[in-house]
Amino acid sequence: MPHLFTRLAVAGLATFAMSSAALAQDAFEPDTVLATVNGYEITEDEALMASQDFAEQLQRVPDDQRRAVIVDALIDLHLLASAGEEEGLADSEAFQRRLAYQRARTLRTAYLVDVLAAQVDDEALRAAYDEAVAGFEPEEERKARHILVETEEEARAAIEELDDGADFAELATERSTGPSGPNGGDLGFFTRGRMVPVFEDAAFSLEVGSYTPDPVESRFGWHVIYLEEVRESEAPSFEELAPQIQQGLLQQAFVDAIGGLREEASITYEVEGLEPPAAPE
Repeated sequence: MPHLFTRLAVAGLATFAMSSAALAQDAFEPDTVLATVNGYEITEDEALMASQDFAEQLQRVPDDQRRAVIVDALIDLHLLASAGEEEGLADSEAFQRRLAYQRARTLRTAYLVDVLAAQVDDEALRAAYDEAVAGFEPEEERKARHILVETEEEARAAIEELDDGADFAELATERSTGPSGPNGGDLGFFTRGRMVPVFEDAAFSLEVGSYTPDPVESRFGWHVIYLEEVRESEAPSFEELAPQIQQGLLQQAFVDAIGGLREEASITYEVEGLEPPAAPE
């Protein structure tokens, strides 16, 4: 199975799964009639389908106007469709092929949402999360600030000001050339292996509330490092991992389903060169 198609199908599955969940939570009445054109009733359900088709265009429309825009577009759609019907276009062979394709596409979407996405419920997500964090081992995390300057002389001058009682965050905001400078030199929490070795060694040798007595040189420049806090890392929360877990479960459900269906199907490639490449061993 081409990897690109798998990604596209799973992305579509995730999108429709989220739409389905949103509908279940909202007071959604699919049969509510929004407008009538030549006797045809445009319903809330049809407006929802249209909003999915025109999602990109609707991003440019203010929220309070989107419903009206969708209904207006549906009126145009049905007027043009009726005109095409009167011209006999629905009887053409090309139209019938297109109609068969759209029917298959719609059935595919219904299967993805009603069967596959339904398998990835909260119970499945929780079970996968528990398995993912079962082997988690906490690591020591350190929260540090730094002042990054271009020369050793600038770094030593900053240390002298700190020795004289200057506030580290204020001095970092004023002097540091790094991207964290405007934020008081705040680097947040990090574990070993996240920083360049010379910086990491210095940060993990400090006591909380202390700063490096001598400048630390790295490929980025000269650092003065201040250790603000030490803690043990915690496993990511369910809320943090749920989107990633859902995507993985949806992808696996799709791969399993299409794999089983292909094994049972009779598939013949009528043109040479269309066969998918063999999977790597």
